[in-house]
Amino acid sequence: MIRSLWSAATGMQAQTSNIDVIANNLSNVNTAGFKRSRAEFQDLLYQTMRPPGTSSAGGNQVPTGIQIGHGTRTVATQKLFTQGDFQHTQNELDMAIEGVGFFQITQPNGEPAYSRAGNFKIDSEGRIVTPDGHLMEPEITIPVDTVAVSIGTDGTVSILQAGQSVPTDIGNVQLARFINPSGLSSIGRNLFVQTAASGDPITGTPGEEGYGTIAQGYLELSNVSVVDEMVNMITAQRAYEINSKSIQTADEMLQMANNLKR
Repeated sequence: MIRSLWSAATGMQAQTSNIDVIANNLSNVNTAGFKRSRAEFQDLLYQTMRPPGTSSAGGNQVPTGIQIGHGTRTVATQKLFTQGDFQHTQNELDMAIEGVGFFQITQPNGEPAYSRAGNFKIDSEGRIVTPDGHLMEPEITIPVDTVAVSIGTDGTVSILQAGQSVPTDIGNVQLARFINPSGLSSIGRNLFVQTAASGDPITGTPGEEGYGTIAQGYLELSNVSVVDEMVNMITAQRAYEINSKSIQTADEMLQMANNLKR
């Protein structure tokens, strides 16, 4: 019964982590480019009281044995990079990636970061930046006399300047991809950074060699489904409740054992 107390406690701890993940997903339901996470669990060590396959009386073999588990633990929170819905914004600097790839961002310390959020702006020098002012890589600068910006599906950025009738190409949006995007580390501000698990970034042109294409004037919304998360929350709540019931039951059984001599 003491074992059951600790096993049920691990279940309550695991479901607490599960609720934390679900709450974060729901809080980012309106965050552009956000990718939902999923908590994953694994069982703990088992106490083997009789190994399977041991011999019994008469030379027979025990088919299953006796193993009692010691609960569960959270082993991973995996990012799920399924495509989110698109929102038509009509903003010429909003970009959505249709398919595989990440926008490349340069952090203030010079380190690279990666994002699926395409809500870009222009800073005081005409450079395309994130809402936090981080530069897009490769750097693209919009001249001050620009009257229209066009971004092709292949990432080609063209501008129409005042007094001109023919657009001018000023740069290309390049995308990065990873062999294991779930291995990227989230650092907030819609940014991911490379880790040993994600592998090195592979850069390329949108629409080529398996990279997604660019949709100008659109934003990729969060891939969080409120209905799914609510169902997951109810499931986690019931699992937490039943684990607490296991602790209560074990406590009552211990109380009965303590009262036997009375």
